[in-house]
Order: sequence, then structure tokens, then C-alpha cells
Amino acid sequence: MTSPRAEAAYSRALAAFKTPTLDLLHGRFAPFVVAALSSIFTADRPAVAVSDAHVEVDELLDALRAAGYDADERGLPAGQAREICRYWVRVGWLVPQIEDDTEVYRLSAHAIGALEITGRTGGRGRVSNSRVRTLLDAVDRLAGDAENDPERRLERLRGERELLDAEIDRLEGGHADPIDDDELLEEAENVLHLARELPADFTRVAESIKAMQRDVVADLRRDVRPTGEVLREYLERGQHVMQSTPEGRAFAGALRLIGDPARIDSLTNELKSVLAQPFARLMDPAQRAELDAISRRVELGVQEVLTAQRRASHVITQQVRTHDPARDRQVDDLLRDVMSGLHAWASTSADARVDPLRSLPVADVAHLRQTLGDIRPPGTPAPLAAAHDVEFLDVDTRAWGGPHYAELEEYVSTLGSEYDLAAAFAGADDSTRRPVDLVGLLEIAHRGDIVESGDVSIVEALRPDGSTRKFAFESVTARTPEENDD
Repeated sequence: MTSPRAEAAYSRALAAFKTPTLDLLHGRFAPFVVAALSSIFTADRPAVAVSDAHVEVDELLDALRAAGYDADERGLPAGQAREICRYWVRVGWLVPQIEDDTEVYRLSAHAIGALEITGRTGGRGRVSNSRVRTLLDAVDRLAGDAENDPERRLERLRGERELLDAEIDRLEGGHADPIDDDELLEEAENVLHLARELPADFTRVAESIKAMQRDVVADLRRDVRPTGEVLREYLERGQHVMQSTPEGRAFAGALRLIGDPARIDSLTNELKSVLAQPFARLMDPAQRAELDAISRRVELGVQEVLTAQRRASHVITQQVRTHDPARDRQVDDLLRDVMSGLHAWASTSADARVDPLRSLPVADVAHLRQTLGDIRPPGTPAPLAAAHDVEFLDVDTRAWGGPHYAELEEYVSTLGSEYDLAAAFAGADDSTRRPVDLVGLLEIAHRGDIVESGDVSIVEALRPDGSTRKFAFESVTARTPEENDD
């Protein structure tokens, strides 16, 4: 007879042991992994350049091998730091990123959780007044927030006010009983216990936003709906990326408490005040440093999440703006062909002959210059045919074309050695009194000398469709080139 309760518990345990967190702690080289990650990544150093991380892992390996730890039961991993770090990335303990044009490593949420577990295990795990009071306060606050009856909520608030008034009266009467140092030390340890969980929570929120970004981009590349519909939906998701995941919605609520810089400054001042108290001498240096770094860890965590949010919004927006389903499918097909070719090449024997690509194909474009040394064009265009050699089959099309130079030149030759441009245009045939013919006549006049009188001439041009248009220009008297040569 099976027990659903036992099966559910066993299924949860199986799922937990498949996570990178427990995989890290359960692995053969777990002590080395925890030691390396905890020594390289600190609260003030959440991101480490890839090259620096490889050097530090190599130095740690050399130091431990020289001390003889390689002969222990668990031993040390073989290989160089580069291969070790790549394995950590592959199993989900490190996350490579690009920051300020530099490739860096960051701890994943699973790795941060594993380090938090090991740090908590090494401390004093005991039931204390501070931890129990934290639990009771949390339950009491939950019950008060969940209460919907106004009378009961008022009764609760009045009770809290009475306790505060009694405490104020006692202090005003000079009855301030000092709290025992051991109790203060327990409260400080409880604060450290709560603070150790924050980095993993912040990183988990950032990773959920990045995972959502990858899902959105992947869905967008597969989306074949009309572009307008795609734009509306995905731009909406890009603008409200923080609300797209449960972790993001929870962080948005917490951000109202810790997102104010004044509150962070107040937290920093309160922690410095606590460290200045006499009981702080009972804490070891590591605990004091960890307590002092809480505000900095909160600030860095908030910054990490907000950076992930801005990057996800930017990536989604850019993907939507450049969304082209046909092109994306072509790129996907090309990448699949490349991967298939690489896989086929990798599966061949070591002595198999591979034909190298000696040159890239050249586009077959006749007028494209092949070198930069010769600035001359590769050829000259064919000469234009004379006007009288051109046969116009469509009279209407010719009428709407450029100036009738042949007719205008013949007409000008009958005007004598000097003529007024406006009068000459007005006396031309209707077929050569178009607006473009006025431009052609002015061009022919410029071949000789022209004299501008300063007056204004007005002419009326006749379009092929019978409509007219008036033009005004400075009066011009033209002289033929023959008279100019004399």
C-alpha cells in the first residue's frame, strides 16, 4: 500500500537534490568549491573579471596542493582554473556577464544559497530569544495585516499604543534597565542570519528577470502574428518587466522599503551605532565585518536587480523594433546549417582532410571597383545620341519632356545679334513656350553675353495641357556669340 504523503515528500526531496545548490554541497569537491567561491566573491566584490578569477583559482589550487590537501579523501579537482570555472558555469554556479566591456563572473543564486548554508552551519545554530521573538513578531504582523474586521484592528493598535505608552512612562521615570550583552549578541547573530539570505534573494530576482527576457525574445522570434500586434504586446511586457515574474513582484514591494537612499543611509548609521556598543567586542572580526557590510549588500542587491530590469527592458524593446520574422527564420536556418556543419566536421577522424576556405566569394557586379589603387571608373558610358536621331513614338510623352533645344536654337538664329529674352519667349511658337523651354532659352542665351537691366520681366508659359503659368525674372538682353567674337 502506497502512502501519498511519503511519495510527495520523496518527490520534493528528489527535486531538491537535482538543484545546483545541493549538487554543489553534495559533490566530491564541495569543500574546495565553497572555499574558492567564498574567498573570491565577497559583499564588496560581487563581480570578478574572468581573467582575475582564473588567476585566483589557480593560486588557491597551488597553495592547497602545496599544503598536501590533494591527498585528502575529497581531494582537489584536476586541470587548470579555466576548465574548472567553465565547469562551474555549465552546472549553474557561476554566471558570465559583460559589464563595461569586460567579461565577469557572478555567483548564481544557487551558489549564494549554498554558501549561506555552509556559513550558517559553521555558526552557533541555537534557539534564542531573538529568533523566537522575530518569528512571533512576524506572525503577529501577518495576523494583523490579514485581519479585515476594523474593530479588531483598532483593538490591536490600541493595545500596541498602550505598551508603547507604558515603555515611554518607564523611561521618563528613569527606569532604564540595561539589556544583557549575551542577549544583544544573540540579536546581532539573528540579524546576520537574516542578512545572509538577502544576496541569494536579490540574485534570484535578477535571474528570474533574465530568464523572462530570454523567454520573451525566443517567443518573439517564433511569433508570426502581424507586426503591429507583436509590437503592442511585447513593448508592454518590456515596460512592465518587473511585474512579469513572482520574484519581481515581490521585490517591487520590498523596494518600497529599501529603495529610498535615505533609508539606506539610516541603516548604515544604525549599524555603525551598534558596532560602537560594548557588546560588539564579543563578536569575532568576521561577524563585525559582516554586520558592517549589511547596508552595502542591500544597496548592491538592489542595484543588481534594477540593472537586470533595465537591461531586459532594453533588449526586449530593441528586439521588438527590429522584429522581422522572415529574416529571423533565415538567420535561424543559417545558424542550424553552421552547427550541423561543425558537428559533421567534429565527428570526422583526426586525420581527415578538410578543404580550407581560401577566399570569400566576390559579388558579380560589373561596375564595382575591385581595388582602391585605381580611382578611375572601370569604363565610360556610351555617348548620347543626337537629338535629330531620336525617334519619339509617344508625342504626348515628348511634350512633357525637357526643353526643345533644336527648335529653340533654330528660332534664336532668326532673332538677330541682340534680343530681349522675354520678348523672344513671347514670340516663340506654342510648342516651345512651355516652362521648361524658358529654362532652355535662358541656357542658350548664356552661351553668349547677357546684360541685366535691373527691371522685371513677366512672361506667360503654355503647358502641353493648355494651362498657363506666369514667371517673373530680371530683364535680360542677350547677344549672340558671333557678335561677341567681333
